[in-house]
Amino acid sequence: MAQLNFGGVVENVATREEFPLSKAKEVLKDETIAIIGYGVQGPGQALNLRDNGIHVIVGQRSPSKSWDKAVADGFVPGETLFSIEEAAKRGTIIQYLLSDAAQIACWETIKKHLTPGKALYFSHGFAITYKERTGIIPPADVDVILAAPKGSGTSLRRMFLEGRGLNSSYAIFQDATGRAYDRVIAMGVGIGSGYLFETTFKKEVYSDLTGERGTLMGAIAGIFEAQYDVLRKRGHSPSEAFNETVEELTQSLMPLVAENGMDWMYANCSTTAQRGALDWKDKFRDAVAPVFEDLYDSVASGNEAQLSIDSNSQPDYREKLDKELATLHNHEMWQTGKVVRSLRPEREVK
Repeated sequence: MAQLNFGGVVENVATREEFPLSKAKEVLKDETIAIIGYGVQGPGQALNLRDNGIHVIVGQRSPSKSWDKAVADGFVPGETLFSIEEAAKRGTIIQYLLSDAAQIACWETIKKHLTPGKALYFSHGFAITYKERTGIIPPADVDVILAAPKGSGTSLRRMFLEGRGLNSSYAIFQDATGRAYDRVIAMGVGIGSGYLFETTFKKEVYSDLTGERGTLMGAIAGIFEAQYDVLRKRGHSPSEAFNETVEELTQSLMPLVAENGMDWMYANCSTTAQRGALDWKDKFRDAVAPVFEDLYDSVASGNEAQLSIDSNSQPDYREKLDKELATLHNHEMWQTGKVVRSLRPEREVK
C-alpha cells in the first residue's frame, strides 16, 4: 500500500507499480471468480478478468437477454456459464453484481453457498451499508470486500481495450481469512483499475448515491435542460442551443479537464470566457450547495436507499421506468443531439 498526498491530504492507494498484474494473478491463481449477474458491471469486469488470465465463471438466470449476451461474449453453458446458484456454489470469490433490488431477492440463494474462507465481493456499498433494510448480513467466516470502478462497466471495458485503466475505490468490511487486502487489490487490478483508493462501504455508497444524483447524472442533466430551454425560449435554434450547452462541453472542454484539470482549461480559454466563468462560478456554487446538502442528508438518512428499494421492487417497475426514460429520450435537446452526433466527422478535419 502506498500513501499519496492529494492537496495536503494523505490517502492510502494501491498502484500497478506496487501491485502489478503478475502479483494479482499469483494471489488469484487458486480462486474461481463467480460473477453473479451480467448486466451493468458484470460484462466489463468478467471480460477484463478473463482477458487478464484469471479463472472466471458467470452465474445468470436463463432464459434472459443477459444469459444470451454472456454466451455471445464467449462464456460456455455448463463450462463457464451456469445458473446463479451453481456459480455461487463453485465460486471461491463471489462477485455480487446484481442490481441492489435483485441482490435482496437472491440473497438466500447466495448466502447458503458462502462457506468458510470464501469472499463476497461487491462493487457498491449499498447492500452492506443498509443491511438492516436489505437483510444482507454475511456470515462471519467469509471475507467481505469491495472494488468499485468509478464509471460504468462499458467504460471499464472500453478503457481496458484501449490499454488504460479506470480508477476504483476499494474497501474491506470483513477480513475473516487474513487475505482480504490481497484479494481485493488483486481483484481491482484484475478488473482493469488504474489505481485503487481506500474507502469504506458506507463512504462508497454515500459518495456514489450523491454523485449519481448530483454532478454525474441528475444535476448535470438538469443543468443541461435549464440552459437549453432558456436558449430556445430566447430564440436560439435547436442546433445552436445544443452545441452551446452539450456538444462544446463534452467534445471540447471536458476532455481538456480530464487531461489537465479545470484550472488548466480556464487558463487556456479566451479572457472573455475566463472573466465570465470566474464571475458566475460562485453564484452557481452558492445556488446549488443547499441542494447538495439536502441530497447528502437524504442519502445518509437511508431515505434514498429506501426509495430505491421500494420502487425497484414493484412488479411494474420496468414499465414505469421505461416511461420516464422515454420522456428524457424525447426531449428536444436529446433529439437534436442525435442529429448533431450524426454530423460529427468520422475522422479529423484537416
